[in-house]
Amino acid sequence: MPVFNRNLQSLFDIAQKPSRLGIGLMSGTSLDGLDIALCSFTGNGLETQFELLNFTTIPYQDHFKDEVRSVFSKKQVELEKVCLLNAYIGSYHADLVLEALKIWEIDPADVDFIASHGQTIYHAPQRLHKHPEYPNATLQIGDGDHLAVKTSILTISDLRQKHVAAGGEGAPLALYGDVILGSKAGEDRILVNIGGISNLTYLPADGDTERILCSDIGPGNTLIDTFTRKFFNKPFDEDSAIADSGTVNEGLLNSLLKHPFFQEAPPKTTGPELFNEEYVRAAQERSGTSHIPAEDVISTLSAFTAKAIADFTRAYMPKGAKMFVSGGGAKNPFVMDYLRKRLYRTEINDTGSLGINPDAKEAILFALLGNEALAGEPLSVGGNPSVLLGKFSFAG
Repeated sequence: MPVFNRNLQSLFDIAQKPSRLGIGLMSGTSLDGLDIALCSFTGNGLETQFELLNFTTIPYQDHFKDEVRSVFSKKQVELEKVCLLNAYIGSYHADLVLEALKIWEIDPADVDFIASHGQTIYHAPQRLHKHPEYPNATLQIGDGDHLAVKTSILTISDLRQKHVAAGGEGAPLALYGDVILGSKAGEDRILVNIGGISNLTYLPADGDTERILCSDIGPGNTLIDTFTRKFFNKPFDEDSAIADSGTVNEGLLNSLLKHPFFQEAPPKTTGPELFNEEYVRAAQERSGTSHIPAEDVISTLSAFTAKAIADFTRAYMPKGAKMFVSGGGAKNPFVMDYLRKRLYRTEINDTGSLGINPDAKEAILFALLGNEALAGEPLSVGGNPSVLLGKFSFAG
């Protein structure tokens, strides 16, 4: 009888279980807070059965947001700060997981794994960094060992790196979960997530995995949130009250849509490294709209998010496909109304109609990726790398 290292034995034992209890963690570019989804999984791959048992978003304190923003999406930062935050975020996320489990009255010992997205601080596909000697790259911090040791739960983290190492751009990773949870034979589906960045997955009715497409589309909430903070000292435009009080400036909107990214063929990725405050300032200068009312800026940026999605859908998606939306943007009335007006022939619902909580979707998908890392096989979809994602950190 072979003798295994006890950590390797625990991996084997978890993988062999008829069902697994996992936590998915998602912290996006909007920095609203940590999404924590507790899920039960049976099976793997296209045979996966899952149940969302509990979900919460624990808001971040302003101090934490400021610390992350000091290194987020900047070409030059203090290396010491990045080093410190890598450890701090892992430990802080562990505290939030333990807080959620206490509220839910669940013993950490009953949880099989945590799948942690970490905190993206820089995304650099070669298309954007344009250094031919360097490959695609992306960086998420929030060390998995700190999570594992503090919670005593096996942690799977740094899930984007394998995708990059295998030739991908590290995003959108929603692809793998969307295929497993969102496909339906006989129905063309478009799954759109409007987080900090908007992404889309097309799932063809015939199930042909080579025709599946997953791509970033453009900014989601990142610009709306940035300028809502800048002009109104609010974290986001709640119920699109500010956007509704303004007017879309067509000159600025057209200028915002001029970037070559929108003409590039999918799949493609992007981030706040491209779509940021400086990008909007330059678009205003080009369009002579630097002095328009702040409400009009928010209204126009909200239209920018929706129009980019509508334009992409008309250009690349088949007519008659049904659209299902998730993420913070799905709760923005202005964005959704604008989108429906421009895609008036498309049936649009949120992912709740698929049995997937639209607020929890990304956290669920990372929990699912953790389940696949433990018990799955590489899934070949479209031109994406056929790999299992994540690095394992043991509790001891």
